[in-house]
Amino acid sequence: MSEVRIRPRQVLVLIIVFIVVLLMVHRNGKRTCQGPEYLQAMYSKAQADTLPKIYAITPTYARPAQKAELTRLSHLFMLVPNLHWIIVEDSNSTTALVRNVLVRAGLENRFTQLNIKTPPEFKLQGKDPNWIKPRGVEQRNLALTWLRGHADADRHAIVFFMDDDNSYAVELFAEMSKIKPGRVGIWPVGLVGGLMVERPLLNDDNQVTGFNAAWRPERPFPIDMAAFGISIDLFFKYPQASFSYEVQRGYQESEILRYLTTREQLQPLANNCRDVLVWHTRTEKTKLNAEEALQRQNKRSNDGIEV
Repeated sequence: MSEVRIRPRQVLVLIIVFIVVLLMVHRNGKRTCQGPEYLQAMYSKAQADTLPKIYAITPTYARPAQKAELTRLSHLFMLVPNLHWIIVEDSNSTTALVRNVLVRAGLENRFTQLNIKTPPEFKLQGKDPNWIKPRGVEQRNLALTWLRGHADADRHAIVFFMDDDNSYAVELFAEMSKIKPGRVGIWPVGLVGGLMVERPLLNDDNQVTGFNAAWRPERPFPIDMAAFGISIDLFFKYPQASFSYEVQRGYQESEILRYLTTREQLQPLANNCRDVLVWHTRTEKTKLNAEEALQRQNKRSNDGIEV
């Protein structure tokens, strides 16, 4: 057997590399400890198995920016330990593109991929404004059906309707984790309804007495879909709770909440509804004039590339 000889210089290099690795681990450890208190608390509760799971329901559909939107959201799931992502595609089958995003983010054990097609009569056509027809009804209802059949009815968890084009602070999910069993948590949403912020109005006892909504303020719950999270036990208690096409524009939130809570029972979060942790942002429609010109020549800039 031949003898392996290690020179002193090689030993020195190995020692230096070992020290550098130790320093990196130490620095990363300190960096983790110096993170926001709310995130530290979430990880501590997760290790103790006392952090409620949050089922985030996201309807999605094929479009040029779909992968970009879902990739951005996937970074939240990398940071927040108690999120389970239920993605429901508006398609006849689940797609490899969506699954690739989830797997690439390391979420193999933390997602459920479903699909259901929106009926043609409820699909937006051509240049229809996005508000003219209710969106995500089939997809959200399928997710609720899945939850009722697969979630543990005896274990506290939260349900959140998480559209793929909004912007979410990580802290929102720390606040959401405070929702009590049998309650619906509520918080402000920025840049929605023609206002800088839509928010609940509270009395001196921190009870919701109204809302500052400017658009259709007569709605029972004049809030955005991103403004609330729901204790999962309510969906088992009220199996009829669902979304519907047979409601007026802007009433989807009121439609689901009317089964589950009253204004007085809402649980204010986010510093008694003074902190904005979610924004109703929208991605500008992608301009692909040059791409369309290529396609007329039977060419594509992304031929063989998933974008």
